[in-house]
Amino acid sequence: MKIAVPTNNGNVDDHFGHCDHYTIFNVENGKVTSSEKLMSPQGCGCKSNIASTLKNMGVKLMLAGNMGEGAKNKLEGEGINVVRGCSGDVAELVNDWVDGMVSDSGVGCSAHADGHICGNH
Repeated sequence: MKIAVPTNNGNVDDHFGHCDHYTIFNVENGKVTSSEKLMSPQGCGCKSNIASTLKNMGVKLMLAGNMGEGAKNKLEGEGINVVRGCSGDVAELVNDWVDGMVSDSGVGCSAHADGHICGNH
């Protein structure tokens, strides 16, 4: 299974659409077997092609800090499950997910610092 995590300085980025890059983890038999970096596309995540790019890479899960409903719906429309409310070191997060210690917060982003409503750009 491939897992994507919006990343900035080795930690989960608080806002998936503005991250520096995505760290893509490959998990097999309950262990992380490899990881790679995918640079973030220009523009907001919900208006970029990141959902289809991740799908084409075989990603099935996004562990994210925060994102709007529009971005969540776009990812899920590509067959990528989304878990929000994540934070901290990306490698530790994925290991915690493998161990069953991570669940979705159920809380989406409601507004950007610039006043834009998430998912409605």
